[in-house]
Amino acid sequence: MDISSLISDTSALVERRLAELLPREDAAPCPTLHRAMRYSLFAGGKRIRPLLCLEAAKACGGTQEHALDAACALEILHTYTLIHDDLPCMDNDDLRRGKPTNHKVFGEGMAVLAGDALLTEAFLVLSGVPGNAVYGTRDYVHELALLTGSRHLVGGQALDLEGEGRKLSIDEIRAIHLGKTAALIMASVRLGAMSAGCSSEELEALTCYGRDLGLAFQLIDDVLDVTSSPEVLGKSIGKDARDEKATYCTLVGPEKAREEARERTASARAALEIFGEGARQGLLSISDYLLNRDY
Repeated sequence: MDISSLISDTSALVERRLAELLPREDAAPCPTLHRAMRYSLFAGGKRIRPLLCLEAAKACGGTQEHALDAACALEILHTYTLIHDDLPCMDNDDLRRGKPTNHKVFGEGMAVLAGDALLTEAFLVLSGVPGNAVYGTRDYVHELALLTGSRHLVGGQALDLEGEGRKLSIDEIRAIHLGKTAALIMASVRLGAMSAGCSSEELEALTCYGRDLGLAFQLIDDVLDVTSSPEVLGKSIGKDARDEKATYCTLVGPEKAREEARERTASARAALEIFGEGARQGLLSISDYLLNRDY
């Protein structure tokens, strides 16, 4: 499978639909807010989470059309996490995807509100996704709320804040990774599968895939923070060490972290064996791409 074409085609599809779903830049009551929302949402990115959603739906026999708005809701919510993650009170970053971060352009207060509005918009979009014989719209909303609230994604961010300046164990670091990164990737594949009316066995397999893929994704992110450059990565590097943030990479070094990422990727791939070769091909290609990426 040509993963570059798959990413490019999916990104174009998702961006067209996002442009339709989001309020226009000049929309009332506050055009500045809507400009700030769209600034970060359309700042680039590979749209990996929507891609995972759509490919999970395909693996379970669903259609791209039926899963598209769920995929867009995930990307809208993901953008909220990036805006808030970059704030001075969080990771305090000035660069995201090669551009000034939202609060650098619109101010800290407006950036907070843009993130808040995108979070709410994600659930508005998801509430319009029709159910099927197995799962209803309520199930979709419950799924995303559970995996991105205090029990998972936001909880992981809280653990990350509490861990700054402390020596953390591997298990403590893994708990942060499971919350901050893996939870949203699990939500992506689970929502895609649910939109296709998946079986319980398919949902469990994709949950395992998403968990291990998310852990591998974060491990590679941590390695790139040490080994890459701002020009390649599109964001500041070396921040983990500068902020005295414990990561798997800072504890065991980049080579060991890459080895762990390879093991997690292999585990993610193994979880897909219940699916046919054609059905799982997209998800397998994504896992290889994420493991070997340089940004």
